[in-house]
Amino acid sequence: MHGYESIFPPLNASLNFLATLLLLVGYILIKQGKERAHKRTMLSCFVVSIVFLVCYLTYHYLKGGGTRFPSYPPVAVRYVYYIILISHIILAVYVPLGAIATIVYGLRDNRPKHRRWAKITFPIWLYVSVTGVVVYLMLYQFYPPLE
Repeated sequence: MHGYESIFPPLNASLNFLATLLLLVGYILIKQGKERAHKRTMLSCFVVSIVFLVCYLTYHYLKGGGTRFPSYPPVAVRYVYYIILISHIILAVYVPLGAIATIVYGLRDNRPKHRRWAKITFPIWLYVSVTGVVVYLMLYQFYPPLE
């Protein structure tokens, strides 16, 4: 990577980590009955996720593709990495749809539908946010590409 491109992986991981924190705080707030704070927190999480998506797509556009996981880690580590990555990618496809539906039902005060969507969306969104950080750590910190 050259220059400005190198800022994207840690930025993206930081945005995923922030989304994770906001999801957890939002969950705690709603369990405490603090609906307004929950609403603000979850909308902030959605904005963070949008910023992440823009940065992620920009990075891969500028880079011209993905980053290959190196071949030097043990085979078991590579299998774990690819299992995490594949599940992350598959579930990440759901997050925008699930988040938008959950948010719309919440903003319309349709609590039964909001709760139904949130019960599915929350754990998936949380998993995607956490595994986004794990993928970054494995790819750029624990087993960085050898150049």
